[in-house]
Amino acid sequence: MTHPVVKAWDRAAEGWSGSTPVIHAWLRQATAAMLSEARLQRGARVLDLAAGAGDQTKDIALAVGPTGEVLATDISPKILDFARGRIEAAGLANVRFAVADAEQPVHARTPFDAVMCRLGLMFCMNPAAALAAAFDALRPRGRFVALVFGDPANNPCITTMMKVARKHRGLTGSVSPYADGGLFSLAAPGRLSSLLTAAGYAEVAVKPLAAPFELPDAAAYVAFVRSSGSPIMEILAPLGATARELAWKEMEEELEEFRGDPGWIGPNELLLGSATRAG
Repeated sequence: MTHPVVKAWDRAAEGWSGSTPVIHAWLRQATAAMLSEARLQRGARVLDLAAGAGDQTKDIALAVGPTGEVLATDISPKILDFARGRIEAAGLANVRFAVADAEQPVHARTPFDAVMCRLGLMFCMNPAAALAAAFDALRPRGRFVALVFGDPANNPCITTMMKVARKHRGLTGSVSPYADGGLFSLAAPGRLSSLLTAAGYAEVAVKPLAAPFELPDAAAYVAFVRSSGSPIMEILAPLGATARELAWKEMEEELEEFRGDPGWIGPNELLLGSATRAG
């Protein structure tokens, strides 16, 4: 039987892939920061965990060049198919793909020079296991780099949408924003750095990055989330079509508060975590 998490990301796969231009623009600077922290060189071997539709996989493959190698893994076979198509369309021959759970050991011929994970680690129910698996996959002095969501207070677009979605589902009980496997599971102060240190990494650093969403209007942001934002999509999934539309409409109305003179800019904060496997 297919795991519910796999089914959820399979459902979001087409929308996430179709939103690649929006995602690329949103995360362009953050992805560049990841590549810099990974200290990639031409010919490097890189493991791209939770690769999704392959936007950052393409950037990694270009950075290591034709003599380098990238292994892109994801728990969702469907979203990995989109990644494969994107890499093939770019004419890149230095990427391999494998359906895999980031929390499980990595089976590779030789260790990797870097392990990277863009907006995937926070969805792991057991991030410590994922970090341990990444550690074991690295060569001595290899680099681990991950991008996750920052504090909920600095991500008001997401928290607004979650609040509205839960209201329309009738989920009135309080829930910790830092719950395991959720968008903000690694956002609690010191959480990511503590996990990295406990896993045996050295040179641990975690820093916030501003990553605002700049779009024509709130409707464009809601359109992005309703096609590819799996966590919110899953909250609303049990509702009927009319009820879902009412929820999306209310989200759009509330998010209009971020419209200003330059246009609509939705605040977002990410955390860039980096570390080295001591050797």
